[in-house]
Amino acid sequence: MRVKALETLLSEKGLVDSSAIDTVIELYETKIGPRNGAAVVARAWSDPDYKARLLENGTKAIAELGFEGVQGEDMMVVENTDSVHNVVVCTLCSCYPWPTLGLPPVWYKSAPYRSKVVRDPRGVLSEFGVELPDSVEIRVWDSNAELRYLVLPNRPAGTDDLSEAELAELVTRDSMIGTALVAAPAS
Repeated sequence: MRVKALETLLSEKGLVDSSAIDTVIELYETKIGPRNGAAVVARAWSDPDYKARLLENGTKAIAELGFEGVQGEDMMVVENTDSVHNVVVCTLCSCYPWPTLGLPPVWYKSAPYRSKVVRDPRGVLSEFGVELPDSVEIRVWDSNAELRYLVLPNRPAGTDDLSEAELAELVTRDSMIGTALVAAPAS
């Protein structure tokens, strides 16, 4: 509320254009950050050696692609499999890997998400439209100031012939948080 009040005041005084702020936020929410993470995921799907390095030392492997910086210094990558689904939260505040995912979504910072995903991860995933069989274990990873997480989603079936760039187009920010699955491309 304070940020919105400050933006309104600055806009009213003609010191800032609110549409310019919206454009910058949209850029970070949908293009810069998530595209970086999507490139990491696509490389891991395409290059088994890179994937091994990514899972062993996420920070170092992500930096190989040039994505590093504040709030991306200590990264751990957790892999979704047919038997394990990972989801990320920061229960204390909203620690989030900005260099790979851009700006955190509003719901990620909300108290209801932060508390409920720990108590009822399957229920939260269902609210996001992710229905997993009971046989799939759900692991919740709690980011903090020292360590942030990135989910390596399952590669969708039918994507063997796609280029790395085409694979990256399939990956969403939410799939790298664990609150969405990566969909196969439309035929």
